[in-house]
Amino acid sequence: MSGSQLEQAISALIDLFHKHSGPDDTIEKEALLQLLKDNFPNFLSACEKRGRDYLSNIFEKKDKNKDQKIDFSEFLSLLADIASDYHNHSHGEELCSGGNK
Repeated sequence: MSGSQLEQAISALIDLFHKHSGPDDTIEKEALLQLLKDNFPNFLSACEKRGRDYLSNIFEKKDKNKDQKIDFSEFLSLLADIASDYHNHSHGEELCSGGNK
């Protein structure tokens, strides 16, 4: 798909979600943790250096409806938290300063 930079970024997020989601269009816990490990190594390393195990309960925190799966809107909420942390980092804060939200 051609389009603006932002349209391409949104399409890439959707593709990433679909790569890890099942036929019911949700991501199970192990797949989500692997997605985060594969795509946010710098963020997770910074969390580890700060003594935070970001992955330890992020699934439970983001599974708002407690169905043991992450749907697309829950996935976007998780990405928004990480993106906000990266934004704060661009203003001088240490990476992973937000902890497990």
